[in-house]
Amino acid sequence: MTRFARWTALVAAALLVAGCGGSSGNGKDEGKNSDPPSATTPSSGAASALPASLTSQKPDWGRCKSTSGDWQCATLKVPLDYAKPAGETIGLALIRSKATGGQGKRLGSLLFNFGGPGGSGVSTMPGYESLVGPLHERYDLVSWDPRGVAASEGVRCRGDKAIQAAESVDATPDDAAEESAYFKDATDFGKGCEKAAGKLMSHVSTTDTARDMDLMRQVLGDSRMHYFGISYGTELGGVYAHLFPKNVGRLVLDAVVDPSADTVGHAKNQTLGFQRALDDYLKSTGQEPEQGSRKIVDLLDRIDAKPLPTTGGRRLTQTLALTGIVLPLYSKAGWPRLTSALERAEDGDGTELLELADGYNDRDSAGHYGTTTHSQRLISCLDDKQRPTPEETRKLLPEFEKISPVFGDFMGWDTAGWCHDWPVAGQYDTPEVSAPGAAPVLVVGNTGDPATPYEGARRMADELGRGVGVELTWKGEGHGAYGSGSECVDSTVNGYLLSGTVPKDGKVCS
Repeated sequence: MTRFARWTALVAAALLVAGCGGSSGNGKDEGKNSDPPSATTPSSGAASALPASLTSQKPDWGRCKSTSGDWQCATLKVPLDYAKPAGETIGLALIRSKATGGQGKRLGSLLFNFGGPGGSGVSTMPGYESLVGPLHERYDLVSWDPRGVAASEGVRCRGDKAIQAAESVDATPDDAAEESAYFKDATDFGKGCEKAAGKLMSHVSTTDTARDMDLMRQVLGDSRMHYFGISYGTELGGVYAHLFPKNVGRLVLDAVVDPSADTVGHAKNQTLGFQRALDDYLKSTGQEPEQGSRKIVDLLDRIDAKPLPTTGGRRLTQTLALTGIVLPLYSKAGWPRLTSALERAEDGDGTELLELADGYNDRDSAGHYGTTTHSQRLISCLDDKQRPTPEETRKLLPEFEKISPVFGDFMGWDTAGWCHDWPVAGQYDTPEVSAPGAAPVLVVGNTGDPATPYEGARRMADELGRGVGVELTWKGEGHGAYGSGSECVDSTVNGYLLSGTVPKDGKVCS
């Protein structure tokens, strides 16, 4: 079981494996110059009282073992518990490539988080370089594996065989036996995380990671934080701005998580977003959305009753089929593959939908699974305080099904199953992102975004505060806007990051 909130780069990689292409758009630039301080301007937003042994670290940058080119890797020491800053430390894996334009043109470091939560910045950053070439001239490109992720004390909550076995658990239970199996699997997963993570389990929150970012800023020698956050990375950026408003330099938040939504609200947002994307896909194939959705529901019902065979011998379950449908909706480039996979499933062959589901679930051809979803659950269940009970979820299901006949059941049950019987309590209902006094933050929303629906961008801009949150809209498709084919979006974002040109709040790229 996994939530359908996933980082852009992983989805792009999976779609490339599926053999998909790109999309396009254009627009007109406008705005005024409001240049945040450069890396050489003193910052008035000093961080907390961390010991000099942490703030004066000199990372031992060396060539990365698994990456070609001029990428360098290092380890940053951060407190396990920020309430005890002089206590035990953990190591965070960093990656960077120095600005290509030379020291005279350098603006500082530009930190990237690609979302998840649970995405590895160390493995993703080199592949993202081609999309941010103009930015690389002026900035050192920097990313990292957040605490609890991959090379930064990454957590694996269960092994490959157990993960594959759990794929047979019905994530939309139809009777008492399936419901019992569903919640038992959730309990078992949480226990596995507790055993694997130990004391780290209580110290992987978004707030912890935002504090890590500010320590990173100091160690990198930047007086202001320049940052590009995608998907969950927008929530992280908003929390950073709230904690350190005076340290905000140029922040871009793209594919924006709604900071006003709690666990149930976020699930409803995603249900709406994926149904919208599915409707747009169905229209592109000449189908009427309601009838096309009903056809897919009928297919999923048949698969629920009798999983489909595949060429590899595994069976395509209803939950895997739904996951396979979700992946191509992250980008218009994936729509042709979705058509092919659905046609093949209608003919009784689940191979293509299973391949898509495996791409989403980070499963390779040898049957090995990545740990992104483990870290995702570990972090989000520490963040989210709300714990809907099975009884509360059953009452919510009609609302979810009304929003989407295809995705409603899954997303409704997920509100109770995701953090069911979790070993540690959540920290907040919704993240605090108000940032009075911060420099302008550019918030980019895409009207066709399935995973982080467009409405979240406006809510993020409003909650950041008047004069801080500046919204840019793209009338496009897919998860995220920058680098998706819109010259208008790319030039506006580049102008903001490179010269401090802040567009008019509410600018639209079509």
